[in-house]
Amino acid sequence: MNLYDFDVTASDGSTTKMSDYRGQVVLVVNTASKCGFTPQYAGLEKLWQKYGEQGLTVVGFPCNQFAAQEPGSDDEIAEFCQVNYGVSFPMMAKVDVLGSEADPLFHWLSAEAPGMLGSKSIKWNFTKFLIGRDGDVIKRYGSKTEPEDIAPAIEAALATQLSPTAPDA
Repeated sequence: MNLYDFDVTASDGSTTKMSDYRGQVVLVVNTASKCGFTPQYAGLEKLWQKYGEQGLTVVGFPCNQFAAQEPGSDDEIAEFCQVNYGVSFPMMAKVDVLGSEADPLFHWLSAEAPGMLGSKSIKWNFTKFLIGRDGDVIKRYGSKTEPEDIAPAIEAALATQLSPTAPDA
């Protein structure tokens, strides 16, 4: 199983197949509009602008599970992100990232890249998962990791090309 096995719901209600990102480096982030880490939207957008043409896709997943810091509708969230931070990277519909109702993508991400002390639980907003061109998780980054601090790992992942004989190529 890898990233390409999941379908998610975009903020406009349409289905997004994560397999559409096959061969790209993907940064998946659970986001919130009323969090102390919300300014990270600006850094995420900078990463998207700087590395997007090289094959990076940033994908935001709003979540209201941490202190109810994402109370808005999908339309309100998308507007907030665009107006306040110029977000142009893909934003998905609001999801749960914890518990029995968690989106299957986040169950998988949490299992593939445990956090501190091996915890599979996501602790807060703006947890980031870097996924390689092969669809496998490279690393999990906590909320306190600024997007620009992930740039070296993104550059290394972008430098890795899939083998033409790889099954996911």
